[in-house]
Amino acid sequence: MSSDKDFVEFIVEQIKNAGIITYRKMFGEYAIYSDNKVVALICDNQLFVKPTEGGKSFIGNVKEAPPYPGAKMSFLIEDEIDNQEWISQLIRITAKELPEPKIKNKRKIR
Repeated sequence: MSSDKDFVEFIVEQIKNAGIITYRKMFGEYAIYSDNKVVALICDNQLFVKPTEGGKSFIGNVKEAPPYPGAKMSFLIEDEIDNQEWISQLIRITAKELPEPKIKNKRKIR
């Protein structure tokens, strides 16, 4: 089942104060970016935040699950998605701990 764009836009609105927030549709699901870093995925209308030590400390009792079969475990956020301040802080913490995205080389046209 793919995620609803309305749910994605709701999450983006909730975290709008956590940096420059963008999203991208990928295979019927969505990647959420904060300042050009993938910080979360939305799969089956559920929010999965990339795991970091700071995020784990902030959340406390962490629920982990893979966003899709075969994926690495992520923090599944269920109860706090309505709390704009809390979820924005989690995204800021996560983005701060994640490495800068790698610069991709442009393909040479032959």
